[in-house]
Amino acid sequence: MGANYPVFLEQAQLPCSPCPGMEQKSRLGWRVLLPTLCLLPRVEFVQLASEEADVVNLGQGFPDFSPPEFAVEAFQHAVSGDFMLNQYTKAFGYPPLTKILASFFGKLLGQEIDPLKNVLVTVGAYGALFTAFQALVDEGDEVIIIEPFFDCYEPMTLMAGGRPVFVSLKPSPTQKGEPDSSSNWQLDPTELASKFTSRTKAFILNTPNNPLGKVFSKEELELVASLCQQHDVVCISDEVYQWMVFDGFQHISIASLPGMWEHTLTIGSAGKTFSVTGWKVGWVLGPDSLMKHLRTVHQNSIYHCATQGQAAVAQSFEREQLHFGRPSSYFVQLPQYIQRCRDHMIQSLQSMGFRPVIPQGSYFLITDISDFKNKMPDLPGAADEPYDRRFVKWMIKNKGLVAIPVSIFFSLPHQKFFDHYIRFCFVKDESTLRAMDQKLQKWKAELTP
Repeated sequence: MGANYPVFLEQAQLPCSPCPGMEQKSRLGWRVLLPTLCLLPRVEFVQLASEEADVVNLGQGFPDFSPPEFAVEAFQHAVSGDFMLNQYTKAFGYPPLTKILASFFGKLLGQEIDPLKNVLVTVGAYGALFTAFQALVDEGDEVIIIEPFFDCYEPMTLMAGGRPVFVSLKPSPTQKGEPDSSSNWQLDPTELASKFTSRTKAFILNTPNNPLGKVFSKEELELVASLCQQHDVVCISDEVYQWMVFDGFQHISIASLPGMWEHTLTIGSAGKTFSVTGWKVGWVLGPDSLMKHLRTVHQNSIYHCATQGQAAVAQSFEREQLHFGRPSSYFVQLPQYIQRCRDHMIQSLQSMGFRPVIPQGSYFLITDISDFKNKMPDLPGAADEPYDRRFVKWMIKNKGLVAIPVSIFFSLPHQKFFDHYIRFCFVKDESTLRAMDQKLQKWKAELTP
C-alpha cells in the first residue's frame, strides 16, 4: 500500500517550488518535503483564459458539443426512473456496469473478466490513476514515466512516496517542408531499458498519448511488455482516448499482449468514451492480484461512485455492444467527426505559420512555434520562464486564443528542450473552430504589410 510519507528532496524534483510551510526537518537531519503540492501549471492557463473576454478556449480537453442522444436519454432515465438509483450501489461498481465492462472489454483483451474481481469503477479515470498509485507505489519505489506525459502522473507518484524516472519520446528529423507526425516521436530502446532497475515498481503508458497524440505501435508495446515482464513491473496503462484514433491507425491495449494481463492495469473513461467529461465515471481492469489492493484504497477513501451516472454509462455500453463495428456505432462515428475537426485545425494553423505535429489519436495536437520564437524572442515574463509559457500568455491576452504550453508536460530538467511547442484541443464544435479561424485570419491580416 502506498502511503503519504515525506519525499526526500534528493529523490525527485517537484513540478514547482515548495509552498510555504512545506519544508520540515526530520529527526535524522534531512530536509524533507511534505506531500503538499502546488496547483498543476495547466490550471494557471485555464484561469488566465477565464479572466479574458472574447477568447476561444482551445486549451482544455473537453468537447463543447452535445453527447450522443442515447447517452443523454440513458442519464435522464437513470434520474427519473428507478428511485433506488438515488441510493448507494455496490462499493466497487454498479453491477450492470461492471458486468457490461467485463463482457465488452473481455472480448477486446482476450480475457475472461470477472465483474467482481477484475473491474473497479472509479471517479473518472483520474480517480482510477490516483487509486492505482496509492495502492501500488510505496516510499522509494521508482515509477517510469514517458515524456511528454499527462501532468498528474508526476505529482501522483510523489504523493504515494515514489520517485519519478523519466524517459523522453524524441522526434525524428523530417524532410524540409514535410509535416511532422506524432508517429515520428520514438523511444530509444537502449535508453528505455536502462531506466528499469531493481527499484522499479510501475511503468506508466498513455496511448493515445496526451499531449502528443501518439498511438503506440505493436512493436513499441512489445518492447515495453518485454521489459515489464523481465523486471516484474506493473504497467499502468491510461487508455482513455482509445476510441479516438485516426488515419487507419489501430489502438492496441498492452494487456492483450501475451503475458501482460497479469502485469497490467487498464484504465478507461466514460467521459472520453461518450463525450460526457462531467459525469466523472472511470474504471480499472486488471488481475485480482493487483485489483485487491486498489479495492482497499477505494473502499477507504471514495468508497462509492454516483449510482445514476454508472447506470447511464452501463446503458450506453449496452447500446454500443449491439452496434459495435457498424456504421451506427458511436465508436465509429466519433473518430470520423473528430478527424475532420483535427484536419480543419491543422489547415488553419498552417495558414498562420504554425507547424502542427499531426496526431494519430486523442483530443490534442501540438504545434511547433520555433518561427515565432525566432521572430519575437523577448516576450514579457520572468527570465527563467520557458518560452512556450510566455507565448501562450501573450497569445491569450493579445490574440484571444487559448492553448497550453507543452513544456509543462516534461520534467523540469527537460522543459528547456521542448519550450517551442504548444498544445491545442481540436475536439470542438464547428462554431468554435470557425471562431478560431476568425482569430487566426485577423492575426494574419495584422502581419500583412
